[in-house]
Amino acid sequence: MAQHWIATGPGGLDVFSFEEYDVPPPGQGEVTIAVRAAGMNPADAKHVARGSAADFPKAIGYEVAGVVSAVGPGTEIGSGPVAVGDEVLAFRIGGGWATEVTVAARDVFAKPASLSFGEAANLLLAGTTASEMLHVTGVGEGDTILVHGASGAVGVSVLQQAALLGARVVGTASEGSSDVVARYGGVPVTYGDGLEQRVREAAPDGVVAALDCVGTDEAVDVSLALVANRDRIVTIAAAERAKREDVRAIAGAMPASQAYRDSVRGELVRLAGEGRLEVPVARRFPLADALEATELLMGQHPGGKLVLEP
Repeated sequence: MAQHWIATGPGGLDVFSFEEYDVPPPGQGEVTIAVRAAGMNPADAKHVARGSAADFPKAIGYEVAGVVSAVGPGTEIGSGPVAVGDEVLAFRIGGGWATEVTVAARDVFAKPASLSFGEAANLLLAGTTASEMLHVTGVGEGDTILVHGASGAVGVSVLQQAALLGARVVGTASEGSSDVVARYGGVPVTYGDGLEQRVREAAPDGVVAALDCVGTDEAVDVSLALVANRDRIVTIAAAERAKREDVRAIAGAMPASQAYRDSVRGELVRLAGEGRLEVPVARRFPLADALEATELLMGQHPGGKLVLEP
């Protein structure tokens, strides 16, 4: 019998439960995936903590990679024809922290052979978020932009995608993570007192846009001080502050964000398959150890993506 992690109600890790379940067979427009790797994202725990009681019990995990074990009648996946045994990745789904899961075929794409299952399972939530941040702020060739939290998962994807657009990035990080920013083509600056002046020194001609991946008051304050056009400031972590300051906040649950992120999945898979978009993986955990992995993810900087492996 298959196993998966569910949240029994809103709350912390105490509401997470590892349970056996019957995987429904795929109907038309669905496939079943034998999971080889499940991606981990802060949203996995945050959406449990902030959920309403009516949303539970709720299966956890938004992205996976694995092998197709069953295909519904007359079904193709997001990238085209599919057969049992094909290696795939999937996002946006529900219940990915599992040994096997049945999902909508439109959310499934052929896994490039060049990607490990762990890399593929962690590509699209961070990648589509980063792509939308660049899209809504109109970043293009020759722009110099500021990215707060540039060493995190979304920030690293922003660094790489901005480079593909021909943009220059000044990226904030801790002193210990500055090498990550530099490795992916950014100019690192440490956050903390004096950040605004350090950014001005790193970008003497100014920054035209600011992308906030951390949500601190410092990040918003410095963005407002440096970017004249508030339409070119975006945050994924400071929604309330954004509302007060009349700057843009985006989130995967917003219809416009969901539509955009869904539209770029295939392109991001292609770029990753060509080696133009990397997914740094820090650690792998057995699926049964998801609570330990989540504590690491939420409590410190893991230095890359975390993977759950059945």
